[in-house]
Amino acid sequence: MLNYEYIHREWIVSATAYRVYRLSAYLSIMLLFVWSYIIVEGVAAAFTSLARLLIVAGVVGAGTVFVGMQYFLFRFDDSHPLKQIVWFVVMLLPLLGPALYCLVVYSRLKVVRDTLPAPDASIK
Repeated sequence: MLNYEYIHREWIVSATAYRVYRLSAYLSIMLLFVWSYIIVEGVAAAFTSLARLLIVAGVVGAGTVFVGMQYFLFRFDDSHPLKQIVWFVVMLLPLLGPALYCLVVYSRLKVVRDTLPAPDASIK
């Protein structure tokens, strides 16, 4: 059996983790669009540095959201087992699957929502 003691709960389920994983999900989706655009249209020489920066940011985001959401699915997701199986198969899609899981499932589960600070009622 695998030993998961080296990964702390706060790394997966906390307000900071929530923001990091959502940002990583958006970066992963951005990588999908940037990569598709580069394949279809190519990159002008003047924008090579910007394209490389976007690709590196997207790869880091895609890796972060992939690992975090896989770990969350196996350790903290308490939804129906059939639903977990479907999301596991969806997460096998390289760039879009983990990002969709993060934005659709992870962001809405009670275990995550309980860690977020309450909105300030005085702000209108």
